[in-house]
Amino acid sequence: MQVLPQASNLMPSHTAGCVSSSAAAEGAKELITSEQWWQRTKSDKERLMRWLRNQYHGEVMASERLQGMLEQFSSSMTETQQKTVSIIAEQEKNHSEWVGALLKTRGEEPKVLQKVERYWDVVLTGLDSFLKATAVAAHAEEMRLERIRVIASDLDAPEDIRAVFQKILPQEEFHARAFKKMTSEEVYQSTTNAHELGRIALGLTP
Repeated sequence: MQVLPQASNLMPSHTAGCVSSSAAAEGAKELITSEQWWQRTKSDKERLMRWLRNQYHGEVMASERLQGMLEQFSSSMTETQQKTVSIIAEQEKNHSEWVGALLKTRGEEPKVLQKVERYWDVVLTGLDSFLKATAVAAHAEEMRLERIRVIASDLDAPEDIRAVFQKILPQEEFHARAFKKMTSEEVYQSTTNAHELGRIALGLTP
């Protein structure tokens, strides 16, 4: 999962404002479904390894970013909300260890990458409240679930990868529900446009 910016950078560095669809689409060659994406990825060894590296990076950063959410917005959170976010952060850490094991099995040590965050660079404009942070996280989790469900249900996927994502799936479903519950419907809807532009930046369609 990829939730929120880095712990030290929950707010975007650029000035808050609207993101144009042309800017978001820059670099996205085509829009493909999660099923199409997975068929391409699993059939190409280098694509698969690149994806696993990105997965490890995303899971590590997700755990750290959630710790950042706790630090930045603790005064706006109930005790139950703080406990829920802490649980999710710990689960994301576990996910990074599971994905890291997949990389090690394939002869590669997992590591955090230096990379452009295409989705987050688009969606972080104006992230100034706990409600907005959880709304953005809910959108990101729901998008990620589209891919996880494809992988977890694919009987032709590498067995160890399918097994890991079958373990990850119910926890990510919990994350999506929890973040959606912690925001408001109004704020969730208000962040939909930025999420869709972020999806375009990734070249992904439902």
